[in-house]
Amino acid sequence: MTNVKLNNGLECPVIGIGTFTLSPAEAENSVCEALKMGYTLIDTANAYVNERAVGRGIKKSGVKREDIFLSTKLWPSEYENPNAVDETLERLGVDYVDLLYIHQPAGNWLAGYRQLEKAYKDGKAKSIGISNFEGKYIAELETKWEIPPQFIQVEAHPYFTQKELRITLDKYGIKLMSWYPLGHGDRSLMNEPIFAELGKKYNKTPAQVILRWHTQMGFVVIPGSKNVDHIRDNFDILDFALTDDEMAKIAKLDKDVRYYHRTDAQLEQFAAWHPAFEKE
Repeated sequence: MTNVKLNNGLECPVIGIGTFTLSPAEAENSVCEALKMGYTLIDTANAYVNERAVGRGIKKSGVKREDIFLSTKLWPSEYENPNAVDETLERLGVDYVDLLYIHQPAGNWLAGYRQLEKAYKDGKAKSIGISNFEGKYIAELETKWEIPPQFIQVEAHPYFTQKELRITLDKYGIKLMSWYPLGHGDRSLMNEPIFAELGKKYNKTPAQVILRWHTQMGFVVIPGSKNVDHIRDNFDILDFALTDDEMAKIAKLDKDVRYYHRTDAQLEQFAAWHPAFEKE
């Protein structure tokens, strides 16, 4: 497995499995099957309401905890809960996570970030991160953090490469973890001719070519799926490399246009919503 080195010296796999939108049963099975295939990076969140299922999948796989890079996120309604980190660890069935994010710049997000910093100092999180903190949010956090984050998780794909954000990330050595890595919904990105052309050359699917593009951009990518064949295909991307010329051609697809547009009203809703942990 290829890894990226974080700004605190820790290493993280470049490809993992995400569990967003997966039901507890689906998450348990997907995590178990992915780990048995050789995946070592698993990403979940309080808000996905499947952390317990992820923990069950880890145990069921038989893979040692120390061989897994486990990532999760605190939800805004948990930022002021002094027990949020311990409760998250309890749901996952682990003593620590390898990466702990705050999920949204909503509510008292600075209190949430202070929780991350404390968890990092206490050894309950080996690295910390911010999710969906772009523009003014990362600019403000930059003036207030004691420990800079190791990761940011944001929307990123060939249509939207986060050029502006990456200026700040490069300054601190913060790594980017992509969500919506294959675009979203309309499949327009997947249907771009360049990916069919490169797929034919390398005997890969367009999705595999796009995922490989992410890793060559220096991004960590966490496509999620409940389909075991898709999980296997998503992992099979490191046996070829796109050339500089091919990467340049893909760069021309950048429209600086995202799929997801979050509103201030949504941030208020995020702060008020409480995950139904009892359903895990």
